[in-house]
Amino acid sequence: MVISIQKAEYIDEYKINFIFNDGTQKLIDFSSFLMNAKNPMTKKYLDKQLFKKYEIEYGDIIWNDYELCFPIWNLYQGNIN
Repeated sequence: MVISIQKAEYIDEYKINFIFNDGTQKLIDFSSFLMNAKNPMTKKYLDKQLFKKYEIEYGDIIWNDYELCFPIWNLYQGNIN
């Protein structure tokens, strides 16, 4: 089975709850990743209004046409750092 994101729900701050196509759920807090980012293109997502503007495309979460994205397997394992 190929793992994909079925649904992603913004919770608060920098937390998103993911539901994967096999029923697995993961609550991921992106705050540490964003605060420790060196790239200004990544750090700009500390703006919560920008952070909330993600989309699910082809089973993956993306921001601004793949300006920011994460490997699905890492999200599935709950490890984005």
